Amino acid sequence: MSSATLPPARDLPQRRADTLDRLSSGFQMWLATGSDGHGAHLIPVAYVWNGSTVTTATFRRSRTVSNLRARPTARLAIGDTADVVLIDAYTILLDVPNIDVASAEAYAKVSTDPRNAPDMFLYIRLVPKRILAWNSLAEFSGRTLMLKGSWLDTPVD
Repeated sequence: MSSATLPPARDLPQRRADTLDRLSSGFQMWLATGSDGHGAHLIPVAYVWNGSTVTTATFRRSRTVSNLRARPTARLAIGDTADVVLIDAYTILLDVPNIDVASAEAYAKVSTDPRNAPDMFLYIRLVPKRILAWNSLAEFSGRTLMLKGSWLDTPVD
């Protein structure tokens, strides 16, 4: 893609609004985890956004869960290479009976309902610490929207 065909760069408030809209309206993401000795691990999963955290679920005995027990951080990606949201998050593993009803109901609308097999699944609550978003090389500068869990008012990169 030549620079003449790049979309104009959005300002920080517009990127934040677009990112929140994408989080609210989407339901599929890539979830990356890692731990010492296992390397990176990437899975596609459904998710729900409650305005401040992302919730997903996976098999209790999965490599993802094993990685998160060893290192409770993850990176998630939403979108494609031409318009992406990346989130670095702290993770909390929740047994199925311990999830709030609103999150469980919302998740059941976009994926298999873990409440139907609570011994097989765990919910994963992802608390964003850093959020980046860009839709072209024109937006690579200023891509960080959240840092240390706080939304930014001015660009840092």
